Amino acid sequence: MTEILNGTVLANNIKRKTKTRIAKLKNPPGLAVLLVGENPASTLYVRLKEEAAKDVGIYVEKITYSESVSTSELIEKIESLNARPDIHGILVQLPLPNQDTDAVIAAIHPAKDVDGFHPANRKALLDNAPVLVPPVALAIMRLIQATRRTLSHQTAVIVGNSAIFAEPIIELLREAGVPATFITRDTPALSAVTRAADIIVVAVGEAGFLKQDMIKEAAIVIDVGTNKIGAKTVGDADPALEGHVGFLSKVPGGVGPLTVAYLLTNVLKAMEAQEREGVNTD
Repeated sequence: MTEILNGTVLANNIKRKTKTRIAKLKNPPGLAVLLVGENPASTLYVRLKEEAAKDVGIYVEKITYSESVSTSELIEKIESLNARPDIHGILVQLPLPNQDTDAVIAAIHPAKDVDGFHPANRKALLDNAPVLVPPVALAIMRLIQATRRTLSHQTAVIVGNSAIFAEPIIELLREAGVPATFITRDTPALSAVTRAADIIVVAVGEAGFLKQDMIKEAAIVIDVGTNKIGAKTVGDADPALEGHVGFLSKVPGGVGPLTVAYLLTNVLKAMEAQEREGVNTD
């Protein structure tokens, strides 16, 4: 039997606590979201983040651009948001169509980088002194913990397209005593590597990519893929995995809701840190 890991229930608990904390504040936290282009998955995620943020009492400012916007124009906007005391978090929805992603993310002040991708925040995580950890990494770890499985002597593999995406997940797993490896879909003997893992996180962006013959029975599978098939949103894990693996986080209803919930807590955390430490974000 496969146990389905319900991210929606976990997310709702986190959002309730965040909403209660925000209701006690004199002024609400502020979040700026930059959306470039019309990628369906990006548009969906921005809408979900915007709705969830407003629901818990966060002020949201969404800024949209055509996919031809220049990197310099995005950076100029980010610098103006860095200087605004009413904006405590800045999020650039990824992937960007053609712009320099590293330069755009680096332009966000680390104290307002609620996605946790700024080099300074990534370094802080590796140095065991994190302030803002990527929400998706927190979501993945929370789902793994929800299995209630003892993690000692387990191994993990992250199959994805970006080492930057995998890095914080690997670090959080390491802190939990789980050695983890990042591989891409082009890794030689890919199926042999995935079959040896107790925990698999998949994020390649291909519907049904992770097949039953690539996973050993009783494994934990965390699906982070977001793919549109007509009006339906599906993940990277083949539906046939249900009944084969031990635990499965499906799409939708798994990582996505939890990622949004942890994003909201990061906005609140960023606001509290900025007010406490008097951060100069100019």
